[in-house]
Amino acid sequence: MIERRIATRQRVLKQGTLAFGGGGGIDCTVRNISSSGARIEIESPVGLPPTFTLVIKADQFLRRCHPVWSTDTKVGVAFD
Repeated sequence: MIERRIATRQRVLKQGTLAFGGGGGIDCTVRNISSSGARIEIESPVGLPPTFTLVIKADQFLRRCHPVWSTDTKVGVAFD
């Protein structure tokens, strides 16, 4: 498999939230992260909007992002 990521991702295990513009959001687990994106786990990517904000409260981290790929419970996001 050819690696196409811009930056090397670091493995993490952090609780996060995907916040949506209308005030809603869903809980997620961040599994790896870099300066350009992350892999998150959620119950289901069905209905995920085209853009949202990844919030990691423990790190005071807020980053606007969009999904790049998804499987049953995993979503790769790129930071905008």
